[in-house]
Amino acid sequence: MIERTLRSRQAFTRVAIVDDHRMVLDGVVAHVISRRVDIDIVIHETSWLGLLAHSGFPVDVVVLDLNLSDGIPIGTKIRALTAAGAATVVISRHADAVSISSSLTAGALAFVPKTDSADELISAVRAVAAGRRYLSPITAATLEGQRLGRDPGLGHQEQRAIVLYAAGRSIKEVAEHMGTTDETVKSYIKRARRKYLHIGVDVGTKILLRRRGIHEGWLTPE
Repeated sequence: MIERTLRSRQAFTRVAIVDDHRMVLDGVVAHVISRRVDIDIVIHETSWLGLLAHSGFPVDVVVLDLNLSDGIPIGTKIRALTAAGAATVVISRHADAVSISSSLTAGALAFVPKTDSADELISAVRAVAAGRRYLSPITAATLEGQRLGRDPGLGHQEQRAIVLYAAGRSIKEVAEHMGTTDETVKSYIKRARRKYLHIGVDVGTKILLRRRGIHEGWLTPE
């Protein structure tokens, strides 16, 4: 009874979390419930339609996975949430500049990579609930790297390896083309990715690497 009374006196931010990975969803919900009393998670759904159909919708803030497997563009979702009066925090395992920029342009107030901590997400929720934009350090560094066009400083062999790999060749095919071993090629690609991450550019998957290649001009769109 005492706890309920104390909670009722506080200004709560009503939050919905939408992520199609149940483990991620449950983990975030458990963390917030156990440690934060100013955020009330009233909806936790695994689908966009589940969010819209929930009796608790609309809410103050929606934490929305960028890559729900429903085929609905993220921009469409964010604009719908904005129209409903909800601020959006986008979360994603991909933290490339294109994903971040498109989310923010569509109206999201925050973008938090899933590699960040749950506390980072909580900070984002609090900020957007107050009407402020929030960029995690990784997100800000990625956008700054894109704005400045910073050079990751790749070595010649690292550049060759990632270009061939991003173009669709397997590790084995890249190794054969370069006349070296699979392990050496893996090392080149790992170092290249680390150098890109150092300037705030995530190329941790083949898709992100290809996007970067198109952005920088060493690959052409199909």
